[in-house]
Amino acid sequence: MASKKNGTTYIGVTNDLSRRVYEHRNGLVEGFTSKYKVNNLVYYETFEDIRYAIQREKQLKNWHREWKKNLIEKENPEWKDLYDLFY
Repeated sequence: MASKKNGTTYIGVTNDLSRRVYEHRNGLVEGFTSKYKVNNLVYYETFEDIRYAIQREKQLKNWHREWKKNLIEKENPEWKDLYDLFY
């Protein structure tokens, strides 16, 4: 998730991406994402096993901001909101 306004990013794990993005977009999740208006889905990965998803989440959370930016821009150079792919 990212904020179009200032480029702030948020990384998380969920078993239902469309539900989770909906919650973030509609301010139903208190905390970091609502405080910084981080409500655009700009990148995601899927995993068959939750253990691998959690491992990847931890890895990405330890990355430098520039590395995350490069990862997003490799797949989504314009930082388009990908939420519409689910509806």
